[in-house]
Amino acid sequence: MSAHVVVVGAGIGGLASALELRARGFDVTLVEQHDRPGGKMREVASASGGIDSGPTVFTMRWVFDTLLGKLDTSLDTLVRLEQADCLARHSWLDGSRLDLFASVEKSIGAINEFAGPAEASAYEAFTEKTARVFDTLDESFMQAQRPSLASLTFDVGLTRPFRLLETRPFASLWDELGRVFTDPRLRQLFARYSTYCGSSPMSSPATLMLIAHAEQAGVWAVNGGMQRFAEALSDLAGKHGVSLNYGRRVDEVILERKRARGVVLDSGERIDATAVVFNGDVNALSDGLLGDSLQHAVPDRRPEPRSLSAVTWSISGRASRFPLQYHSVFFGGYYPTEFEAIFEKQQVCDEPTLYICAQDRPMDGSDSVCASDAERLFILMNAPPRPVSPDEQAMYEDRVFSLLDRHGLAIEIDEVTVTAPQDFATRFPGSGGSIYGWPTHGWSGSFKRGGSRSRIPGLYFAGGTVHPGPGVPMTALSGRLAADSVERDLR
Repeated sequence: MSAHVVVVGAGIGGLASALELRARGFDVTLVEQHDRPGGKMREVASASGGIDSGPTVFTMRWVFDTLLGKLDTSLDTLVRLEQADCLARHSWLDGSRLDLFASVEKSIGAINEFAGPAEASAYEAFTEKTARVFDTLDESFMQAQRPSLASLTFDVGLTRPFRLLETRPFASLWDELGRVFTDPRLRQLFARYSTYCGSSPMSSPATLMLIAHAEQAGVWAVNGGMQRFAEALSDLAGKHGVSLNYGRRVDEVILERKRARGVVLDSGERIDATAVVFNGDVNALSDGLLGDSLQHAVPDRRPEPRSLSAVTWSISGRASRFPLQYHSVFFGGYYPTEFEAIFEKQQVCDEPTLYICAQDRPMDGSDSVCASDAERLFILMNAPPRPVSPDEQAMYEDRVFSLLDRHGLAIEIDEVTVTAPQDFATRFPGSGGSIYGWPTHGWSGSFKRGGSRSRIPGLYFAGGTVHPGPGVPMTALSGRLAADSVERDLR
């Protein structure tokens, strides 16, 4: 097939879409405004090396195995991977700690020691349930073109009604976990998975418990950092004939006879195409950033509340006193307070939950220290999607490092790069600083995301603001769904 497709944006959704389209015989041109691929898969330079300052691992490896198999290669050929044995170390202010493992048996043993046999049994039943929920929604929802409640009911409910009811779409994740676990610490731990979608566990459907299974099924880090993963996908695209254009911004999508027919770059150059795939925040279209004629291409969701943003610290320095894992989570106070502050007051609470990726630590659950003098640390604190003033940033830093000190962690900083919501807003036009698009709140939240097709023929979408949502494997699936739509419409 000789049709030409322009893909705008080299995030994982755009890269996956370009590779899928090329594997299907399309001529593909990829245009990215930044000088390197990856999108939110960002790396911050430091004296200790590049610091992953976006996604630090990925799950659902089969998504990429399937994609790369179409191009006669594999993940293990492109990059060096390390699978996590310890998924994360969790710490509470009362001094208690819990490691979760890739091995269900090891996690059951850890929870038994941490909270007793009843909670260990509850966790074992929970893992079985989340596996069934994931299996129920994998093909019928995550891999489907913009599913609806009606299509999901038809596809699953008619043959497996009890499996569909088990997904618990009308219960909140927080309430469901309260029915599963008696120990409030375990409820808090598993409720954190809603933040992977930028959402509050008090408002998100219990369906998001499937994220626990996706993580349990395997977590992989990339040797050298996640930026190497994006670069490898980009190099593969170039090897297979995709025209790569970095450091070039698309100013307008060309419409002719009410159909997308190419793009105009910031240099004034025109690239004609049969179709255009936009891998970016769909609000950019509503804002008119790709031309006034595209503002009606998607429903205008700008008045709706956006998902979580963050303040992050990318640090080269030394950590001591606390045995950090590759992933460590430090919980603050009463969990609902954190999300009430963010979503209702547009504030950050006094004791926020903190995530740290210690990229030079092993992933095996051992307490070994960093081998080098200085190590790379990435700290993330959830925040509302609004600008942070210098005074607020200083206040947040005091809260963060005071809280870590109460957990027993001391950090000596040699070099730090702070990223605030306004920085995300600048880097990702149309996002307003939100990292995940819209929150998945209420039973219908997951169905509100648009699909790969726009209202304009020839214009398609990939990325975290469309179905199936944010996250490395999900955005890759969105790229595949966009390629499916292009192929079906142009066949």
